[in-house]
Amino acid sequence: MKGFRPFCCAMPFYAMPFYVMAGALLLLLATPLPASPATPPPPAALNAQDTVELQRIAAYLEGIHTATAKFDQATANGGDATGYLWMARPGRMRFQYDPPNELLLFADSFYVYSWDPDLKQMTKVGLKSTPAWFLLREPISFSDGVTVTRFEHNGNTARVTVVQSADPEGGSLTMTFTENPLTLRQWTVVDQQGRTTTVGLSQLQYGMALDPKLFQYQDPYSR
Repeated sequence: MKGFRPFCCAMPFYAMPFYVMAGALLLLLATPLPASPATPPPPAALNAQDTVELQRIAAYLEGIHTATAKFDQATANGGDATGYLWMARPGRMRFQYDPPNELLLFADSFYVYSWDPDLKQMTKVGLKSTPAWFLLREPISFSDGVTVTRFEHNGNTARVTVVQSADPEGGSLTMTFTENPLTLRQWTVVDQQGRTTTVGLSQLQYGMALDPKLFQYQDPYSR
């Protein structure tokens, strides 16, 4: 298993304290931390072809009802990890790290829950206040409630960066797609303090039946 590489030394991933591991994953789904006010990024200058491409990407994302994938997570401070994710739109997603790590994060349409294996407790934040809401909401649109701040379409790769229109300083989500067929391959979240977490996806599968219990909070110590 890959290991986190913090500021000054290498340490096995399973030996890292929970707050280091969770901090990286929570950038994916949790509410960004407060920061000093900054000038929000301007909307991207989109031409007619860009608008058509964004509509095509939105239709692709809207067409994903269930999905599974392996993920590779990397953070700006040198940390990385692997795991598995399940998604059931609208509103539900689950991230689970590869053993022996017990870190778990999931969304149940209303909240994002994070399991702390050290403290043996679950915490939660509202799903709609997180970057994950863009991928999990229904319908998906690049004009309803979000602002596209960057769009690139070069050859076989397209990248789209969005912020919440009501809170443009609350962090950004950049999605990377490959063509033929159009496929979501990666996303990067940047929080208010400029901290970056990137998740790459592989072994994507769509359209399977998923157990609803994957997205429900269950006390691991209850019978």
